[in-house]
Amino acid sequence: NIGTIMVGFAILMYGMDNMSAAVKPLADVPEFGNILMAFSNPLMGVLAGTLITAIIQSSSASVGILQALCTTGSVTYGLAIPIIMGQNIGTCITAIMSSVGANKNAKRAAAIHLYFNLIGTVVCLALFYGVNAFVHFDFLTEAVGPANIAVIHSIFNVFTTLLLLPFGDQLVKLAHATVGNHKKSGELQELEVPVLDERFLERPAFACEQAMEATKQMAELTREGFSMSVSLFDNFDEKKVARIRELEDIVDKYEDSVSSYLVKLSSRNLSDSDSRALSMMLHCIGDFERISDHSVSVMAAAEELHTKKIHFSEMGQQELEVFKKAVMEIVGLAFDSFVNDDLTTAQEVEPLEEVMDYINSQVKKRHVERLQKGNCTIEMGFILSDICTNFERVADHCSNIAVYLIQRHESEYDPHAYADVLRREDNKEFQQECDKYRRKYVLP
Repeated sequence: NIGTIMVGFAILMYGMDNMSAAVKPLADVPEFGNILMAFSNPLMGVLAGTLITAIIQSSSASVGILQALCTTGSVTYGLAIPIIMGQNIGTCITAIMSSVGANKNAKRAAAIHLYFNLIGTVVCLALFYGVNAFVHFDFLTEAVGPANIAVIHSIFNVFTTLLLLPFGDQLVKLAHATVGNHKKSGELQELEVPVLDERFLERPAFACEQAMEATKQMAELTREGFSMSVSLFDNFDEKKVARIRELEDIVDKYEDSVSSYLVKLSSRNLSDSDSRALSMMLHCIGDFERISDHSVSVMAAAEELHTKKIHFSEMGQQELEVFKKAVMEIVGLAFDSFVNDDLTTAQEVEPLEEVMDYINSQVKKRHVERLQKGNCTIEMGFILSDICTNFERVADHCSNIAVYLIQRHESEYDPHAYADVLRREDNKEFQQECDKYRRKYVLP
């Protein structure tokens, strides 16, 4: 690495030396002097520096060119200073181009970069030429050297940083005003799907980390939607209904974005650990998306109860309350284990899922008994069956998530075989965990 750095500097210095030697003859060319005179106007100098830097997309290269031209002795301070200011504006083109196709925050970052240099240039030029109007700096007509170019460039950036550092919040507000949310009146705020930059694919380990962060965001949005749908049974709210539908759409977008990215990443040279993580994410995003779908189904059941102004019997309500608490706990365990990569929490999911299968069958069985006694209606039975089925399937997906997480750290990746081993009768630890949850979630 040290050798590479030294070779890089050697090539840089060699290139600068060659460039300086190439432009030296220009000092004797009258036309060259005439061109430079055209940029004696400060505004033209700023424009020239901006355009040249934007075209070659490198302020370092454009500064190097200016330093090379200084060896002719024809470039004065008065000519160089505005060009240097323009070079700082032109370098923003790189950030602006990188933000194309990126999310709003990336565009705002590019906007802050642009505003930083624009404001710095305006303030510096205004102060400099304002003072010059009274003091009349004599050095403006003197030839500037390469080292002086570097000093001016550094002074500009240090001064601008000190000037704008206290106004960071104002720059953020300005960027938000420039790159707004474009939200229509009365429309719920849209959460952005992170754009996973394909340039990161050249660094598979980093790309895998970015994909994991996006998947964790997807998990949290899914959890929010499901928790909100279950809460509708106790407190129905039309705003929550709209939010649940919105979250389901966003989770779908996450699935499309992340899965496409992971497929592209899978063809790269991944470490064994990253390969396992990728496989886990591909499985889990499907489970998150399905849980989000079940959130909408649960919401629809709650909406039907509210619209028709019907409710379960007292015993049915108590049984459903036990089921709700169990499903919320398993969702919490599965999602916490995934987000925090917590194997201990993940191992608690499967025993609870086993108990929830039992709760599901018992709740349905008890409803049939009440139906036979005339204590309930067929219509309520359909709604209860939908709710129970959705809860049970959510539990299944939570089980998948936990098992995928555990198996990611195992030597062999076979989730189904792992689940079968857990459920063996001689697995006393698993049976003890199941007993714990049976005692916790006892139907009335």
